[in-house]
Amino acid sequence: MSYSEIAARTGPPPRADTTSPIAKVVASLHGLLPSGARIALAWRDAHVGEANCSYPPGAEALCREAFGVLCAGADTPGGQSLYWEDDGTCLALVVADADGMSEASLQAWQGTARVLLGCVFQSQRQRLQIDELQRSKQLQRALYEIADLAGADLAMPEMLRYFHRILCSLMYAENCYIVECDEQQSSLKFLYYVDEQDDFQPEPGRSYRHDEMPSSLTFAVLRHGRVMSGPSRELLKFLDYQASTQEGAESNDWLGVPMWRDNRVCGAIVVQSYEADACYGEEERALLNFVAKHILTAMDRHQAHAQLEQRVCERTRDLERINGHLQDEIIVRRRAEMLQAALFNISELAMVGHGRAEFYHQLHGIIGGLLDASNFYVAMLTEAGEGIEFVYSVDRYNRERAPRAFSDGLTEYTVSRREPVLAMREDIDVLIAAGKVREFGAKSHCWLGVPLFSDDEVVGVIAVQSYSPEVVFSVDDRRLMVFVARALGNSLARQRDQQRLLQAHADLERRVVERTRELGEVNQKLLAQIGERMRAEQRLTHLAMHDVLTGLPNRLHLQDRLERAIENAELGVCPHFALLFLDLDRFKWVNDSIGHAAGDQMLVEVARRLVSMVRGDDIVARLGGDEFALLVNCERGADAAMELGRRLLKALEAPMWVDGRELFPSGSIGIALWNPRYTSGADLLRDADAAMYRAKIRGQDRCVMFDGAMHDEAVRSLELEADLRRAIKNRDFLPYYQPIVSLQDGSVVGYEALLRWQHERRGLLYPGDFLALGEESGLIEQVDWLVYEQVLADLALTSCGYISVNVSPRHFRSTEFVGRLFELIEAAGADPRRLRVEITEMALLEDAPRTLRTLHELRERGIVVQLDDFGTGYSALSYLHRFPINALKVDRSFVAGLHAENGKSTLALVEGVLSLARTLGIETIGEGVETERQMQTLMELGCSFGQGYLLGYPLPREQTLHLAGAGEGSPVP
Repeated sequence: MSYSEIAARTGPPPRADTTSPIAKVVASLHGLLPSGARIALAWRDAHVGEANCSYPPGAEALCREAFGVLCAGADTPGGQSLYWEDDGTCLALVVADADGMSEASLQAWQGTARVLLGCVFQSQRQRLQIDELQRSKQLQRALYEIADLAGADLAMPEMLRYFHRILCSLMYAENCYIVECDEQQSSLKFLYYVDEQDDFQPEPGRSYRHDEMPSSLTFAVLRHGRVMSGPSRELLKFLDYQASTQEGAESNDWLGVPMWRDNRVCGAIVVQSYEADACYGEEERALLNFVAKHILTAMDRHQAHAQLEQRVCERTRDLERINGHLQDEIIVRRRAEMLQAALFNISELAMVGHGRAEFYHQLHGIIGGLLDASNFYVAMLTEAGEGIEFVYSVDRYNRERAPRAFSDGLTEYTVSRREPVLAMREDIDVLIAAGKVREFGAKSHCWLGVPLFSDDEVVGVIAVQSYSPEVVFSVDDRRLMVFVARALGNSLARQRDQQRLLQAHADLERRVVERTRELGEVNQKLLAQIGERMRAEQRLTHLAMHDVLTGLPNRLHLQDRLERAIENAELGVCPHFALLFLDLDRFKWVNDSIGHAAGDQMLVEVARRLVSMVRGDDIVARLGGDEFALLVNCERGADAAMELGRRLLKALEAPMWVDGRELFPSGSIGIALWNPRYTSGADLLRDADAAMYRAKIRGQDRCVMFDGAMHDEAVRSLELEADLRRAIKNRDFLPYYQPIVSLQDGSVVGYEALLRWQHERRGLLYPGDFLALGEESGLIEQVDWLVYEQVLADLALTSCGYISVNVSPRHFRSTEFVGRLFELIEAAGADPRRLRVEITEMALLEDAPRTLRTLHELRERGIVVQLDDFGTGYSALSYLHRFPINALKVDRSFVAGLHAENGKSTLALVEGVLSLARTLGIETIGEGVETERQMQTLMELGCSFGQGYLLGYPLPREQTLHLAGAGEGSPVP
């Protein structure tokens, strides 16, 4: 046993999946053999591998025989086995129980098998090569990401999380951890750890010694310096370790790869799997070893980058310290210069007349240039000398200083002493303890106040203070403040009087401005209300006459313009105009497939194209949904209108991009020219709409001009719809039964119920005479349920054979269909196992999950489902295997084409369908059998049952079903 492989696995080649392409080809080849034959295939390929399969599945002995032929490398005598090599692939094919085949048929079959199997193995090799290229591309992309991570500015845990995510994209690595170890591999530290089942969570930054984890596979990888993989229990047994729950949960497969730096093991990366289908082979070991090297390189680059950044930070701090000393010297020199300039500015400021606020603001700025004056105020005594008011104040904590009566604050203390006061926090506490002062507001760490004199009288105080130990005022600062106070004392009294006068004028101007502003605001509000009301009226008028989505005129606007156009035409003004009614084809598919928002974009683009195709005096309106109408002048009459319609359709055909998809819209246009018989716009719009529907019936994407025949047809449709409603009320619909016959003995096995209408005036009508109208009006659903009720009643009165009924896709996708059908079955007392439901291929395509649920519900109740008109729709042959279909009907068009001039392709198609149905155990019924030759051909091809005029016409129940008492009877051929 080695570290990289626990045990060698040998034995016969594995059995191929029955759903693989090779198994499907074997099943198809089996379908070409006589009934009861068996087939087995064994193969050996450098890319695809070595395996075998059989059909029917489970033929173990035949598979061993094929494997023996493969190992022998030659055919066995007798002609029932075949060995050949195709582009490096060795294949052995064995056939059993095919004695009915002639030698020529067997050789042709073997040639077909060579070609089909050669093609499928070539396809498999190409697919494997593509998978290999994709894995290489994925690995290259992962290495690029690892290289990018190495240079990214990420912390180590975050970078390792990214490494784990990249590793998960290359292999199964949901459970992964990365460790680093010391030089002697005696301890390890978990750098990263993620495990879905193991409760162990390593402590961040902790080193684990070997004696703490004696049975650790990770320590074994570190100490041996080699890759180890396999189930954890077998690895422990190989290493003579005792299994312990402390070393982690037992894994189904375990893979560890050491990481080397400078010829020594410095760590390891480990992945493990707890799932049986997720194992590690040579490819995973090589991949993890390769990735581990790059991860280690990236980690080394990351650590080197971090060390470089640390050295840069240390050097930056040294330079900052040196720069700080230089800046201190520069500050000292600049402060001396600023002091001289400030003294000059203060002297000049005292001589220049400024407003009060501006004066104090500039004074504050000058003082702030000399010392920290972020907390500064000027306090003045009131005229009566009974209190103080703060004429200017900027403070971090005391944003507003209200006037107060003369008390024992530090400001009053300075006034009473008549000399500067410089106090630290300790000094202030001593004064407070002695009862000489008390503090107002936040506590100061350092306070400096200087009295202001006017004519040898103290009139106020200028003060600065600090709330932080970092800011302390000195004796030089006190002398500076004294000089400032002397300059202020001479001008404060004069400025005080001037400020009062200016304040009076300012108050007056402010009141005038406020009143003017109030009047202007009232006037603006009135104007805004008037304008808003006018705009609202305009918006309402526009919205009432226009479409919100496209901005085009709506039906109401179009109706108004039509009435005006008819009035002008009756007066002889512009008598030549036409109304074009446009409806987009298949617009509902757009809404159902890519959403209503995309449908709205398409409608906006269509509106833009229509507007670009007409003149300025023509009208383009949206009537709702995907319907548009154009009111245009056409001097040349019908030719001009038809020419415009064709140009509109041509413009619509241009592709448009909607929600990232390229669409090719089309439309149907109905045109109605004005005629003196029109007295209202509604009549003109109605006839244009009728012409549009005629265009859709003729194949869409075309223009149709309204004429008198359309009007007569519309009247007849209305009359037929009224007759249809009365017929439903009178229950004039009845089933006709056409027999379904066994082609082997001619016995009747069942009937198909066909719809007929016994019209009160027109006699017996077939579905083609009224089915389209019934589908359009929605009345056909009521007709179907009336027929179902009669069929179930007839079924209850017979004792053998079955009756099949046709179910439209609209019924079949309804959630109420199954429940309502079984209510009718229970009410009639019929046997559901003798009822068959016929559906078309379209029903399988629409909402496949719901269709599958409905089919299973019917099958659980015993109802057989038949696929009608098979081959005329769009469903794939795989639907026969996916859906529980018990029988299918070969469409009459294929039966009729069996003996046509070019009927070879039809014959081959019918033969393939019947062979596939026989393989899947599905009954087959040939529809439209009208000649003996057709019936004979169907029998030769293996069709079991038939239906058509040769075998029986559809007849009423009295002539078809022989009733013998209540529930006793049998179908009569």
